[in-house]
Amino acid sequence: MAKYKLEYIWLDGYTPVPNLRSKTQVKEFDSFPSLEQLPIWGFDGSSTMQAEGRSSDCMLKPVSVHPDSTRRNGVLVMCEVMMPDGTTPHPTNTRATILDDPGAWFGFEQEYFLYQDGRPLGFPAEGYPAPQGPYYCGAGFKAVGDIARQIVEEHLDLCLDAGINHEGINAEVAKGQWEFQIFGKGSKRAADEVWVARYILNRLCEKYSIDVEYHCKPIRGDWNGSGMHANFSTDYLREKGGKTYFEALMAAFAENMEEHVAVYGPDNHLRLTGLHETQSIDKFTYGLADRGSSIRIPHSFVNNDYKGYLEDRRPNSQGDPYQIASRILKTISEVPTP
Repeated sequence: MAKYKLEYIWLDGYTPVPNLRSKTQVKEFDSFPSLEQLPIWGFDGSSTMQAEGRSSDCMLKPVSVHPDSTRRNGVLVMCEVMMPDGTTPHPTNTRATILDDPGAWFGFEQEYFLYQDGRPLGFPAEGYPAPQGPYYCGAGFKAVGDIARQIVEEHLDLCLDAGINHEGINAEVAKGQWEFQIFGKGSKRAADEVWVARYILNRLCEKYSIDVEYHCKPIRGDWNGSGMHANFSTDYLREKGGKTYFEALMAAFAENMEEHVAVYGPDNHLRLTGLHETQSIDKFTYGLADRGSSIRIPHSFVNNDYKGYLEDRRPNSQGDPYQIASRILKTISEVPTP
């Protein structure tokens, strides 16, 4: 029997953006534990805006398990928050709102800034660096610096060690801005892994005295904001599709525009301005390969008789992927298939 360090991770009750919380318990197992072997565990919800002090018990239900290569016998355990009975989802449990659909696939593109001393890495103490242009997918000290590259590479390795379906990294359009991509098959998997990847990144940056800034528009002016574009498909979109169904789907997205924007991350009006590769927050559009549209349609989708995946470019970097996936699937469910 070996002692394993189980790091239980969950989302607290703060709004409009929940914080990641974690705590460790040590348990003995014959080998690396499976999800089914991990116990439900309690915590003090009065310290996380999820309960009152006179009735503070909340429960953590494991939903995914990952090796943690930063610790000997380390285990990362993503959890959803339950009421004291252990079976009723807590009101803050946005994961529980997602329709279970094994045929739903999501790919999230998480953008973020790395901050030190109150400003993005590479920004001078006063003023601004050179305008945007050379930073996107750039190389060299002037474009990306040194410590940023080290952090994002280490984060990539840690995610791969954890078995997260991490699909890539790149420097983004603004100075000090980066992106990673997570893909998952099943309506909840990618969202689970985005939260774990965020946790790994936050924890990694502790040792560098650097903060991860997820706000969608931390720098005003002529600088790109940060999004979390949601690429999505279903069995029907991939296998049947068709122009008639696609147009009905876009009509449903247009009709539910406000409901989508409401859960696509706070302060999105600062980012969705119609500039910097965005559509205005009060408009819904779709276009072929158009990064200024609400929904970008890949050429491969149209060339394949309107089958494949679509990209919703409105979700922002602080968005909760559980809420984003939930809203997208709810809108899709309202469209009858021919």
